[in-house]
Amino acid sequence: MIKKIKIAVVGVGRWGVHLLRNFLEHPQASVVAVVDPNPECLAAVKRQHNLGNEILLTTEWQAIQQVEGLEAVVIATPASTHYSLITDALHWGYHVLAEKPLTLNPAECRELCQLAQKQQRQLIVDHTYLFHPAVTRGKAVVQARQLGDLRYGYATRTHLGPVRQDVDALWDLAIHDIAIFNSWLNQIPVKVQATGTVWLQPSVGGVGGAEEQRSRGAGGAGEAGEDKEITSPSLPHSLPPSLQNQGLSDLVWVTLTYPNNFQAYIHLCWLNPDKQRRLGVVGNLGSLIFDEMSRTSPLTILHGEFEQQENRFVPVNQKQQVLEIETGEPLGRVCNHFITCVLENSPSKVSSGLVGTQLVQILAALTESLNNGGKPVFLNANED
Repeated sequence: MIKKIKIAVVGVGRWGVHLLRNFLEHPQASVVAVVDPNPECLAAVKRQHNLGNEILLTTEWQAIQQVEGLEAVVIATPASTHYSLITDALHWGYHVLAEKPLTLNPAECRELCQLAQKQQRQLIVDHTYLFHPAVTRGKAVVQARQLGDLRYGYATRTHLGPVRQDVDALWDLAIHDIAIFNSWLNQIPVKVQATGTVWLQPSVGGVGGAEEQRSRGAGGAGEAGEDKEITSPSLPHSLPPSLQNQGLSDLVWVTLTYPNNFQAYIHLCWLNPDKQRRLGVVGNLGSLIFDEMSRTSPLTILHGEFEQQENRFVPVNQKQQVLEIETGEPLGRVCNHFITCVLENSPSKVSSGLVGTQLVQILAALTESLNNGGKPVFLNANED
């Protein structure tokens, strides 16, 4: 008989509904409770998925403790609520899958990782891109040195809205590309820099006019709506302390420097109608391109190198290689991975709480740089 993990899904907003769908369809998952502060959201998912009366639908977080045999909790609420909810869940003895970012504070992330270890429960973060077939294949290409000696990387993540009022474009968008670079290089940055520009919301709690702008950092070149967490009056959100009274940057330029001096440059903007989801790594033998907007060739190697002929550099061996990737919904892979980790009570080797903590630490350092004119911030590689 197949063992089924009893799961509660907390938050059924734009992303939570997809998590709910995947766990309802998973042969080794049994959704026994759905929590959301908005009764209309609960009613909508009940109708959409024809949920039976045996599934607890509640607006009260504490109510899940009444569910007999509950083993795991899936949290898709605003990031500012994660710390308290995950703390409760771990203390109650549940495994946790949390939407990214793990929290808005590196110290809180580390505390949660320590609590999960103490409770002997698994804490996994839904960094969906780490489970994307193109990202998985791309990592194999980079690690096999098919690009030769790596030179630099670049990424662009732009769109026109939605505009967040709780975090800036850095916290809304950057985590995806940073996660991919870290995965492909199998490293984390040792130094970060960020500059940004504010047009729409120059101060917290108020929205400025379109012509009113303020730069943070040096400005200039130095998915939107990617964060699909719900916002509710019953689950208040708040800015990280480092963002208070600084305004929310609509445009951010990021530089990541890795231990081997490889640098990655990221362009983030949520008021650019030119929607792009493109990331590349360049080596002396070619470039690997992950273009999420391309339906026919999302992962491509552009081969090419220089041959020196006297004082000239002549391009040679140029060709395009479209890589085949496996099919399957990345979020479905996340959910399956979580179930496996729970069944085996084994830590995730892909997106553990530690991975989530490292990414939040990087974002916090980038915010520090952003608020200090693009000043470089060095990361302690030994700090978990």
